[in-house]
Amino acid sequence: MRYALEGKVAVVTGGGGAICGEIAANLALEGVRVAVCDLSLDNAKRKVDGIAAAKGVAMAVECDVTSKESVASAIETVVAKFGTVDLLVNGAGGSRKECTTSPELEFFDIAPEALTSTVALNYMSAVIPSQIVGRIFAQKKSGVVLNIASIAGISPLTRAVGYSNGKAALISFTEWLAVHMAQNYASTIRVNAIAPGFMLTDQNRFLLVDEKTGVMTERAQKILANVPMGRYGNPEEIVGAALWLLSDAASFVTGAVVPVDGGYTAFSGV
Repeated sequence: MRYALEGKVAVVTGGGGAICGEIAANLALEGVRVAVCDLSLDNAKRKVDGIAAAKGVAMAVECDVTSKESVASAIETVVAKFGTVDLLVNGAGGSRKECTTSPELEFFDIAPEALTSTVALNYMSAVIPSQIVGRIFAQKKSGVVLNIASIAGISPLTRAVGYSNGKAALISFTEWLAVHMAQNYASTIRVNAIAPGFMLTDQNRFLLVDEKTGVMTERAQKILANVPMGRYGNPEEIVGAALWLLSDAASFVTGAVVPVDGGYTAFSGV
């Protein structure tokens, strides 16, 4: 095994989605037993079916990561089947149209409830699983947490106020938790994040593709003009960084936020 992860148990939240679905599938290829957790049990089951077809071991678990009761129940189910948890990937999150400014929705008119729910989706979705699984790590004195942040959390994106704020909070939490776990429980408990760049997924398609014509929006053109590699990323391009951070190859890496963005965060625009 390239990353020496064989035999470990991973919980992947948002595992029914594009990015974390790829991470879950590739963890299974490395010999990891994977719990694919998602609000949509059907999406989780589809990912598990694909993993099983590739001879991997996985289970689908329905989980609302913004509910402590739901997460606790999900982790109890995972431990009952796999015995423990060694790796936690916090990948649930996303943008929402109701807290993204547009000609139809000014910032002044965004409902506070829309902002609160979107920030929770991108922040509490990592905090709560880290509380539940982190207790297991503290008892074992080992474990790895990997948060899926965004370049929007490093530098906020125009229009996407709720998403940008939620991911910024997630990055701050990543750094805080890395220090907290190392200082209070064990230096062998590591916490890091990946900040993916622009990818064309279901959650942002409304911003990047004109739903009537199917052509690139003006925003999409601006994005690609500021990505030195000149293209969107693909979910599978997140996998290498994820496996590295989850493995002992990154044993001295904690509190780090690794951009995987085609050079976007390195580019000043000129």
